[in-house]
Amino acid sequence: MVYRLGPAWSVSLEQLEAALQPARFVECGLSQEKSVGWVAPRGQEHAALVEAIGGQWLLKLMLESKAVPGSVITRKAKERVAQIEAATGRKPGKKEIKEIKEDARLALLPMAFTKQGSVLVWIDPAARLLMIDAGSQGKADEVMTCLAKSVEGLGAVLVQTTISPVAAMSDWLLSQEPPAGFSVDRECELKAADDSKAVVRYSRHALDIEEVQQHITNGKLPTRLALTWEGRISFVLTEGLQIRKLAFVEGVYQDDASASKDDRFDADAAIATGEIRKLIPDLLEALGGEMQIGVAAAPKVLTAQELAEAPF
Repeated sequence: MVYRLGPAWSVSLEQLEAALQPARFVECGLSQEKSVGWVAPRGQEHAALVEAIGGQWLLKLMLESKAVPGSVITRKAKERVAQIEAATGRKPGKKEIKEIKEDARLALLPMAFTKQGSVLVWIDPAARLLMIDAGSQGKADEVMTCLAKSVEGLGAVLVQTTISPVAAMSDWLLSQEPPAGFSVDRECELKAADDSKAVVRYSRHALDIEEVQQHITNGKLPTRLALTWEGRISFVLTEGLQIRKLAFVEGVYQDDASASKDDRFDADAAIATGEIRKLIPDLLEALGGEMQIGVAAAPKVLTAQELAEAPF
């Protein structure tokens, strides 16, 4: 997901590092359900929380959580209720049963397994862009919340384009003319806009066929479309302007097995950020350019039927 940093952004590398230090990741305590914090992108303990490579800044947010299965809590609560009934002859009420369940959950929490996950964050200070490698908007929102707590005055908004991804993808599939520098690959998802919510998915399938065009004409709109940029990066564009399944085409990057772990980290980061920072402006241009805050949007987005009847 791509965010635009606000005009007031003036944080230096050193200031960002210092701001994140108090929020370093600490594992969950015995009775703690969740812990969130920043870790070193290189994976080395006590290393810098912000890596600067080729003018690009890399961060990593670690998330750890514990969960006790509901069935286990229910079983333990029933055992406790049975004990109370046997000892007192009374049946606990709803409020007491709720408290018993909460006590059971807290008692079992120290024995629960932990689950960890991390989210990479990339800041391009020169372009004033912030990118989050998150699979959902909720996860991205959590990252932004953590950043906002650490960095005073952080202002960032999701990048929006004057042409919606849905309208653009409909155009490309109907006209069979992708934007300059892009080619349509072999994956697509189409969803009906009506109450049926019907979905058609194509995987490893040619999309330059009448069947796809007919689906769009009949009201199904593309919500995911696989594309390749300049023969170098393949990815899936979603209706929410998310870039998923991003991968470099063979030959773009040659792994050096003899390189050290640090050298490989630097090389991977330099190549990835170097390529993607060229892709993003081209993708935004293909979607009509970035919508400026406070500026009226482009003319209304055409419906699937209007697109089908348009003289492309």
